[in-house]
Formats: sequence, C-alpha cells, structure tokens
Amino acid sequence: MSSITVRNLPEETHRALRVRAAMAGRSTEAEVRAILESIARPEGRIKLGSLLAEIGQQAGGFDLEIERDKSPSQPMGFE
Repeated sequence: MSSITVRNLPEETHRALRVRAAMAGRSTEAEVRAILESIARPEGRIKLGSLLAEIGQQAGGFDLEIERDKSPSQPMGFE
C-alpha cells in the first residue's frame, strides 16, 4: 500500500479534517483516504468498457456477458 506526506497543511485545514473525521466516526487518516478516494475515483465516472458495450447493444450488436478482472493493475516499470 502506498503512502504520501502532505507538508505545509494549514492548521485550519487540519482542524477541519479532524472535526469532519470525528463526525464520520473515523480517524483523520481514514477521513483523508475517503476524501481522496471519492475525488480520484468517483462512483459516477464513465467506464470505457461499459460505455462501448452499451453502444454496441444500442447499435443492434450482441450482448456480451464478461466477467471483469477487478484486481488493480501493476504500474509500468522503467528499470
């Protein structure tokens, strides 16, 4: 699992994060993870494969029942 460090975070922002986390019943770290996840991977995002399958179905194509591999892909190495 990756980690990041946020430097120079204003005290007011940190305090607001702590309050928000407390209201949600989780740690500040868990709250930051939830915020980042919701921004980086929103639920309503368009998924290319689903969009293409829908276009194919609307065009009178065939219906594919494909089991998707939901495991995260490995980043490319440049060594």
